[in-house]
Amino acid sequence: MARSNKILFKRRNGGKPLLIAGPCSAESEVQMLETAKGLQSSSVTLFRAGIWKPRTRPGNFEGVGLKGLHWMNEVQNKYGLRVVTEVANTAHVEACLELGIDALWIGARTSANPFSVQEIANAIRGTGIPVLIKNPVNPDIGLWIGAIERILSAGSTDIAVVHRGFSSHTKGKFRNAPLWEIPIEMKRVMPEVPILCDPSHISGNRKYLAEVSQKAMDLSFDGLMIESHIHPEEALSDSEQQLTPKATKSLIKNLVLRKTVTDNVIVNSALKELRNYIDELDDELMQIVSQRMSIVAQIAAYKKENNLSILQEKRWAQILFSRQKRAEELGLSAELFMKIFEQVHQESILIQTGILNEQNTHKTIMSSEKVL
Repeated sequence: MARSNKILFKRRNGGKPLLIAGPCSAESEVQMLETAKGLQSSSVTLFRAGIWKPRTRPGNFEGVGLKGLHWMNEVQNKYGLRVVTEVANTAHVEACLELGIDALWIGARTSANPFSVQEIANAIRGTGIPVLIKNPVNPDIGLWIGAIERILSAGSTDIAVVHRGFSSHTKGKFRNAPLWEIPIEMKRVMPEVPILCDPSHISGNRKYLAEVSQKAMDLSFDGLMIESHIHPEEALSDSEQQLTPKATKSLIKNLVLRKTVTDNVIVNSALKELRNYIDELDDELMQIVSQRMSIVAQIAAYKKENNLSILQEKRWAQILFSRQKRAEELGLSAELFMKIFEQVHQESILIQTGILNEQNTHKTIMSSEKVL
């Protein structure tokens, strides 16, 4: 089946989201066709399935390989669904192009490797095939942007990025830390690139899929990439985070889609007034922080004169305790204010370090000049 020339990835601008669904892995012809049949009557734009599976350790299920692409061809021909799969090297790309796969995605492990991304970019040059780029496993937005730029430099214009969360050494509620601030920054830096959310890999458990999917919609993401399997409990990979086609349809149906703008004059006027007030408060906050840093500089001068260390552990512990308690009294997020004060404290340390070492640096330079 020949690929369509239709642009797949667009900003939704408040319209219906792009939906990509299908099993984590292609496991059998029957599994692929039954899952596709179950998703056919939904609003799914692309049917997804992993053909080659990158595994952390050998010996685990690593995908069925080339025969899985033929099963995807059957999905195209029998159910009229466009299909997408993951690629990690030139051989993968060439096989997908030869068999008319509609779109490709670059996984989190691959997007973290500029050599691999460049290899894929070279392989797709001039083909115009749509490409999805998942975020790297680590929260490095520069690496993510670099992967996008490499694909763009290959002449590809039909691209989108997929937020699938980030690996963490700590155990949390989700399999991968969402760190929503990173995709939000991506939307700001590259507003022309559509961004989708992969709630399956963020959640790691189907019971959180609706929550994460709705969060993405609330943040005006352009679509979702969901793992769906005809028999999730029997899946050879990621069984806990996959939904049946029926459950997938239910999740999609129950999503609340938010508008990005409104024509309501009264609402717009009220929002403008409140936002102006926020701007004023933000200016006051910055002035207060500036004043605080001026006091920090004075403290640093006393420390320098009396040969005191920059870090005063008891004082810092006291600040954390008292600020957390005050935040709770005000009904505010203690976690938020801990983050704020940690950043303020780091800036205070930088300022004090500069002041305490200024004279020593000057003396070192003078001594070096004398030696020269």
